[in-house]
Amino acid sequence: MVYDFDTIIDRFSTGSAKWSLREKTPGMEEVLPLWIADMDFACPPEVVEEIGKRAAHPIYGYTISTDEYYNSLIRWMDKRHRWRGIQRDWISFSPGVVPGVCFAIEAYSHPGDKVIVQPPVYNLFTIATVANGRQIVENPLKIEDGNYVMDYNDLEKKIDKRTKMIILCSPHNPVGRVWKREEIEKLVEICERKDIIIVSDEIFMDLILGETDHTCVASLSEDTLQRTVTLLAPSKTFNLSGLANSSVIIPNKVLSDEFQNVVESHGLAVSGIFGNVFGKVAQEAAYLKGEAWLDELLVYLRENFKFLDDFIRTRIPLLKVYPLEGTYCAWIDCASLSMNNAALREFFLKKAKLWLDEGAWFGSGGSGFVRMNIACPRSILWEALERLERAVHERPKIS
Repeated sequence: MVYDFDTIIDRFSTGSAKWSLREKTPGMEEVLPLWIADMDFACPPEVVEEIGKRAAHPIYGYTISTDEYYNSLIRWMDKRHRWRGIQRDWISFSPGVVPGVCFAIEAYSHPGDKVIVQPPVYNLFTIATVANGRQIVENPLKIEDGNYVMDYNDLEKKIDKRTKMIILCSPHNPVGRVWKREEIEKLVEICERKDIIIVSDEIFMDLILGETDHTCVASLSEDTLQRTVTLLAPSKTFNLSGLANSSVIIPNKVLSDEFQNVVESHGLAVSGIFGNVFGKVAQEAAYLKGEAWLDELLVYLRENFKFLDDFIRTRIPLLKVYPLEGTYCAWIDCASLSMNNAALREFFLKKAKLWLDEGAWFGSGGSGFVRMNIACPRSILWEALERLERAVHERPKIS
């Protein structure tokens, strides 16, 4: 490989949420953090170089987006995801995907309206919906043939006149599914028939580890294009989360104007001046120069997942790892440990000395699971799995 994903980089001096928070929590100093979804890999050197060049200029004033900022995103979506014909005026700014979800909820629904989510799913969707005074409607995923699928019958039954939108997670976080085109088409058919807006979180779209290609929902048809709000960012792909820069693609002029009105009501994107200067530089550089780095990253992540899957199947068979088609977070079923959520959390933190995301945090269907971030040097993953193996084998047996 040209790029180095094996070197362990000290992140304590940077105020890293992933690493520095453990030092502020009594009893957590020895815990290995594999929770929050950022990577322990250096960003592409091409991106670091461009940020350095911009940082060398001593004025960091209000910044607009250049033509190349937009064009690099449009070309990336065409080349990597076969979504052709994106127009510059479809693209709006958001400081992150979660703020974008919040803006969409405000723009396309009113207090008391209903918003559909598909748990177990990224829980900030639920938090954002409830915080904005809307009702959550759960359309839980179900397990068939050892993997998660959508429950279309349940979805159709739960849509009524107060239902305004569905928040789709594609690829799905935390279960790791990359939805097949035909699965997306079934969902879209229901949404078109019921006149539901699709807010599609596609932030993990570049991180495809399995054989199924990512399908951008909006690219399916003209009608789908007109009812879909697509949220995306380079942050997960290139490890740029701290630069707070994401895009929202909204082809429908009415929906775009409504979204933009909400964004501006929060004091953002005023007169086209918005965003973090380094976030803009980083995104443009990543989409222009980061493809070779990404291709090597995907190879490394696939090998990491294979290592984890083989290790657990052969050495910790009590646990079950679900297929990881997309994202870099493994979804692990710990039901055979026969622990409730509180006991499971205690087990991982105190016995295994691992800080993972609790499955219960992701809502219905998450109890008894954990989410493990495998975007780290393999030596760290090895240490984590050996800790887990020892803890499982040393746990008190239930008679």
